Amino acid sequence: MRLSRAEYKEIARGTEQLRPTRQCMKMLKDRFPHHSQSTLLSIFSLEYQKRTKRTISRHHVPDVIEQYYQRYLSETKVRPTAPVLLEFANEVDLSPALMARIILDRFLKDSNGGMPSKAILNSMLKEPSLIPDQILANNIYQCTINDCCYGPLVDCIKHAVGQEHEMLLRDKLMERNLSFLDENQLRTMGYDKTPDIILEVPVAVEGHIIHWIESKASFGDDHSHQTYLNEQFWSYWNRFGPGLVIYWYGFIEELDCQRDRGILLKDCFPTDIVTLCHTTQLDQMPESQEEDKE
Repeated sequence: MRLSRAEYKEIARGTEQLRPTRQCMKMLKDRFPHHSQSTLLSIFSLEYQKRTKRTISRHHVPDVIEQYYQRYLSETKVRPTAPVLLEFANEVDLSPALMARIILDRFLKDSNGGMPSKAILNSMLKEPSLIPDQILANNIYQCTINDCCYGPLVDCIKHAVGQEHEMLLRDKLMERNLSFLDENQLRTMGYDKTPDIILEVPVAVEGHIIHWIESKASFGDDHSHQTYLNEQFWSYWNRFGPGLVIYWYGFIEELDCQRDRGILLKDCFPTDIVTLCHTTQLDQMPESQEEDKE
């Protein structure tokens, strides 16, 4: 789905007061019914992460952390079965998964008498049953499953969705009988930074030569696309030549402005691929056949 920058900004404004919960995603879908759930979730995630980066520092001030922890302790004494951390995270406009991390870290400092290791902290966030305090374990679990932007569950889902779309891309290429090397094959050949696909024989898409394809299971906004250009796409271009980026959940259409420089954007697998074999057959077609075709 290609959106104009104005359309994107309208959706972004619609996310400003929302929290990263399923209920808020339903509200966003109700407001923009003509856009897919996946596109809206990707846009919301991008905008919420920007918002979090602007405000996260104030939640990590030691006095604030202590205030959060003491409030959690007092609230759970009164309401031991309530999702206290989830409610509190929404109240202070912090990702539930990030709130869970702050409180668990503070709890472990009390329990262990020192700074907990990152490995232990991450393992308990992934598997709350490892937390010795059952009330805290339940609160961490509630925060994890109700956060659609941060946390170990979201990380697993994003990884799985990314893998799914890379498989979809490979299947589409095989359907067209296009010979290619994927990221894993390229790494075994010694390449360190590679696109998802290198075409062994270049193709043309909408009149542009394509040597490589990168799959992004996300929406391409200004910030993320510029980051990808600087950290990935231009280095691919320098090493392998012009290529194609597929943003499966859409992108801001004004960003597709680098075609003449060698980077093409699409929101789906292209249907108008022209192969070398196809162009050779056209070149060898007798004049009478070419005239009949015209």
